[in-house]
Amino acid sequence: MNFPFYIFGIHPHWLFESLAYFIGFRVYLYTRNKERIPMDKALWVIVGATLGAAVGSKFLYWLEDPNKTLENWDNLVYLIEGKTIVGGLLGGLIGVETAKKWIGWTRSTGDDFVLPLAVGMMIGRIGCFLTGLDDHTYGIATSWITGVDFGDGIKRHPTQLYELVFLGIVALLLFQMKKKNIGWEGLLYQLFMLSYLMFRFMIDFIKPTPHPYWILNNIQLASLLGIAYYIWLIHKKQTEKRREIHA
Repeated sequence: MNFPFYIFGIHPHWLFESLAYFIGFRVYLYTRNKERIPMDKALWVIVGATLGAAVGSKFLYWLEDPNKTLENWDNLVYLIEGKTIVGGLLGGLIGVETAKKWIGWTRSTGDDFVLPLAVGMMIGRIGCFLTGLDDHTYGIATSWITGVDFGDGIKRHPTQLYELVFLGIVALLLFQMKKKNIGWEGLLYQLFMLSYLMFRFMIDFIKPTPHPYWILNNIQLASLLGIAYYIWLIHKKQTEKRREIHA
């Protein structure tokens, strides 16, 4: 296989990223709980998530190599070209919460986003893999059987595929929880975010990105903050549920 692997003459990153947004949104419309939030308010939540994700993904990318970002502070191409999923997720969280306060909505809306996010991210990672070295999402060199030569004669961890498989497993488990109505409103999204951030914290140790924050990179630092937040949030919800039971 040659990388990038063009499909009908279309660059794989552009094709699969477009498919990720389109199919993810269609999955949201099809699977969302219509009784949880009316569509007019749901659209505002989507707007908040989109804007927050756009800002968060760029901001975290700029922290990947702070010195390089400072050197290119006036280089518009550099500033707008990169983005990160973790930054998008955490920025989207802030955007959603801001939008909910704006429209006066207090119920959790996260569970409706779990499946669309998982599907969209899985599709997007296919595009990252087929793009090869140009995408900069591959892992370090490896002698494992999973190693892939992206065109330069070096076998590397296909971390894009590791993530795709991980997301598929998490989505399946959470879907089973949803069918059995396990937990409280918002738990599925909290578990999705917690599990994904833990995965990203670990997998980035085998990515050849700068690690300027002691032994951590920008993704791992943001993941740790997100992990701490979701552990605190889940513990808080569990405590509230116990109090309700014994009240």
